[in-house]
Amino acid sequence: MSSRRLALIPAYNEAERVGDVVTKARPHVDEVVVVDDGSADETGLVAERAGATLLRHPQNRGKGAAIATALEYFGRSNAEFAILLDADGQHDASEVGKFVEAVEKEKADVAVGTRMGNVRQMPRVRLWTNQFTSWVTSRLAGQQIPDSQCGFRLLRRAVLQDLKLSTVRFETETEMLIQAGRTGHKIISIPIRTIYEAERASRIHPWRDTVRFFRLVARYW
Repeated sequence: MSSRRLALIPAYNEAERVGDVVTKARPHVDEVVVVDDGSADETGLVAERAGATLLRHPQNRGKGAAIATALEYFGRSNAEFAILLDADGQHDASEVGKFVEAVEKEKADVAVGTRMGNVRQMPRVRLWTNQFTSWVTSRLAGQQIPDSQCGFRLLRRAVLQDLKLSTVRFETETEMLIQAGRTGHKIISIPIRTIYEAERASRIHPWRDTVRFFRLVARYW
């Protein structure tokens, strides 16, 4: 079985940061794939120059749609592992190796980063929101997931056949965990470092994305 690993990075208007993310990820994976989700800046060009394989949406379709495009590429590849990272520099790509080691040791299919071990730098509203949504997601997935909103995560190839994603925005990351958990894939959590000083204002729209989250919950509850 191939032990190849891909880094999958959904990106929207991240020309300032995506190049650095690609450069830092490349030593830890066999290929870095950036999905430029209809950016108005030079995100795609910067990613390519940094050494990424570029997939492009002609128009902005949402983070979930970019993730779906990345997972389709994963499915066509011969890689065993896909590691999803955000393009804004919050995640430390040097930690990719411990995700792979952990799933192999624990015989797991999904590993999700968790920032809950050190929340001193996390904004209070984000902490409370994460705690609530993670509790709900854990109930729906049937497994304990302390930080379900973390975008730094690993999937084994075997998970792909059980993902039938129907969402296209930020709730896709939750839907992915619910479907993986309900179809019997073991989900584990990996403590990670989060680089808050690199973070820009969140692109999550509090009210609109909260409504989308509860619609998703209603569908699976």
